[in-house]
Amino acid sequence: MTQSSATQRGSEQPDPQPDAQFSTDRTHPGRWTITFSNPPINIFLPTTIVELGALINEIEADPSVKVVVFQSANPDFFVAHLDVAKAAERPEVLGLWRDIVLRLSSAPVVSIAKIRGRTRGIGNEFVLACDMRFASRQSAVFGNPEVGVGLVPGGGAMEWLPRVVGRSRALEIVLSGDDFDADIAERYGWVNRTLDDGDLDSFVDKLAGRLASFDGKTLATAKAQINRFGMPTAAELQSSNDMIFPMLAWPDAQARRGKLRDIGYGVRSDFELNFGRYLPTFGPADETDTDKRPE
Repeated sequence: MTQSSATQRGSEQPDPQPDAQFSTDRTHPGRWTITFSNPPINIFLPTTIVELGALINEIEADPSVKVVVFQSANPDFFVAHLDVAKAAERPEVLGLWRDIVLRLSSAPVVSIAKIRGRTRGIGNEFVLACDMRFASRQSAVFGNPEVGVGLVPGGGAMEWLPRVVGRSRALEIVLSGDDFDADIAERYGWVNRTLDDGDLDSFVDKLAGRLASFDGKTLATAKAQINRFGMPTAAELQSSNDMIFPMLAWPDAQARRGKLRDIGYGVRSDFELNFGRYLPTFGPADETDTDKRPE
């Protein structure tokens, strides 16, 4: 795995702050590797979004950077999901999130997500906003589970997925709220390709180095031309953002979210490892059924 900036000794960049959730390796000319770490399961918090926004500012301000690779320090979780309760305390972060994904997708740099582990909710929406996605065949899992807890995806999934995988597959992904393995994600076009876990780092490293060897202005110009097709607008993203917090008051959302208590939400647990398998147990059921667990 690429060294984090906390362990680099040849980098000119300062070490990250102790509470930083992202560390940046700038040792290779023209490319950065940004590693996300928010133990125990890489949940996105409002502070995560704010810090990521600051990183986007840095990327936009540095004309020397051509390629940015995003990865996770946790092999089981790329990004678990958003902590919706904490986000509801700071509703402005969804507006910031909309700006982050639009700026990332339109920035004059190439963004690559190197994915291991669970990538759900806002994590899936983040990798969809990246220009390219490469995943571990053995460990990557994708999903948008929001419908299963009485909500809808509000961070861009409903705007990106139809463009990336098509309408019918987008409906399958969003409405089922299920987990999808890397092979299905590749088949659907959700990711560029999957690779055996032992080959993932070397493949992405070689590709990033190849891209960084080209002229940055040429890369940016080609990206901008391709972006004319398939990017959501700010208004489209905002329309989904605006649904989330009002839906938290709906009786169905309150009932379903109530069932998240005491089953390992937000910590490393069978629930977080297998989110999709649990969602059917949250549906309309007799009181005697509410304690059911997957086999």
